[in-house]
Amino acid sequence: MIIFSSLVIAGCQSFQNEDQEDKEVSGQSERQDTESILKEMDVPWSITKSDDVFYLSERTGQIVKWNQVSDEKVTQKVILKKKLHLEGEGGFLGFELSPDFGESKQAFAYHTYKDGNKVKNRIVVLKENADHWEEVKTVLEDIPGARVHNGGRLKIGPDGKLYATAGDAMSPEFAQDKNSLAGKILRLELDGSVPDDNPFQNSYVYSYGHRNPQGLAWDEKNSLFSTEHGQSAHDEINWIQPGKNYGWPVIEGDEQQEGMETPLYQTGEETWAPSGLAYKEGILYVATLAGNSVKRFEVHTGEVQIYLEGWGRMRDVMIEDDNLYTVTNNRDGRGNPRKDDDQMLRKKLSPQ
Repeated sequence: MIIFSSLVIAGCQSFQNEDQEDKEVSGQSERQDTESILKEMDVPWSITKSDDVFYLSERTGQIVKWNQVSDEKVTQKVILKKKLHLEGEGGFLGFELSPDFGESKQAFAYHTYKDGNKVKNRIVVLKENADHWEEVKTVLEDIPGARVHNGGRLKIGPDGKLYATAGDAMSPEFAQDKNSLAGKILRLELDGSVPDDNPFQNSYVYSYGHRNPQGLAWDEKNSLFSTEHGQSAHDEINWIQPGKNYGWPVIEGDEQQEGMETPLYQTGEETWAPSGLAYKEGILYVATLAGNSVKRFEVHTGEVQIYLEGWGRMRDVMIEDDNLYTVTNNRDGRGNPRKDDDQMLRKKLSPQ
């Protein structure tokens, strides 16, 4: 169990915005030690990797496959049984390779679709063929969706279960309704069944009271962390525990109420719009969209630093060995696309 003292929270709140001029100077130096290794992608959403090959989902409905040894890059079509609905923050989102991908060539994907006039999200199994991916199984459907607040992250945890983030679908009351899949972090067996040890009987719900949870990451003790968008600033990093209520829409930020969890960290009046999340050696690395950077959050002290900036909006982050990988989202409709956007970047991790 992790115990966070009040000193951590107090330390977290001491983080203040840098002056814009300082940010621009810092951003220029940050770009100098960051390598752009993939260019001209269309709103990449998730970074995954098998051996020497990267697979990145694009929100518009493709998968970019890149072999870092041969430097071969191809864009693969995705064939779904229900038409992809591309609107606002929806589309082809989370993507996670199966643990047996080397043999099965299968992966999990999260995408938005329409059922009549209702926007929804679903989790499916895809299989890689010679030049495309094709849906072979439906895992979970009818996750409420909307123009925004679709969640969308997929990760296989150290317990071998599939975790998914689901936003409140612009209906805040869903987040407190344990019978709704919206405003939740969900936990599934890889075959789509409900794990026997989930906190609520016969329910995929692992935690609730979320507005728009995004990133998922575990530490070496298998503690789960998640990032979440606040209503107006007050973005969060949460320590996720099974069955706990994270408060939305009753409380947010540092507000407290019995039976509800306050975040490990919240951004106060600053807006990060945190997305993908990765962990290594006591540090959480947070890809931020409005924050235009990758933030470095020290779990036990609450210290926050800008780790990478100068490239625009950041959607996902992955750590492998001593390298941090991240992707820009300057073409997502809210950014300012630059030459070569969107890009995947690589930066050597600094010694701890």
